Amino acid sequence: MTADAGAGGNNTATRGGPHDERGAIAAFVVLIMVGLLALLGLVVDGGVALTARQAAHVEAEQAARAGAGALSKDALRAGLVEIDGPAAVMAAEAFMAAAGHPGSATVAGGVVTVWINYQVPTTILGVIGIDRLDVSAEATALNVGGVTRGSP
Repeated sequence: MTADAGAGGNNTATRGGPHDERGAIAAFVVLIMVGLLALLGLVVDGGVALTARQAAHVEAEQAARAGAGALSKDALRAGLVEIDGPAAVMAAEAFMAAAGHPGSATVAGGVVTVWINYQVPTTILGVIGIDRLDVSAEATALNVGGVTRGSP
């Protein structure tokens, strides 16, 4: 008879032995819940990041257009359409600052290039240690001459 023999003298399996499965379901549930939480975080916070990325791209495009609109007055007087580099950079960066996401701009070869880079906070992924997601966008614009001759 074992130490766990019942009142009727029956042998019973010992608890805590090598095949004890108590708590196995709880561990499985915890693992599944962590996985579902991570999946929920990817859906919710990933959606926020995708929306922010689209907004950043629109901001970059608009900032590049604002910069491309800064034309050289001297070139215009000479009948040419040229971008004033320093004024274009200032206009693009002022647009980005007003939009709330400062970035950088450059002018090369008559093309204004804008970069925006910032972070968005997470709501659910913060539980597993991911507090912010990076958002970045790049856009270019150039100013082209319009109609130069009247239509017949």
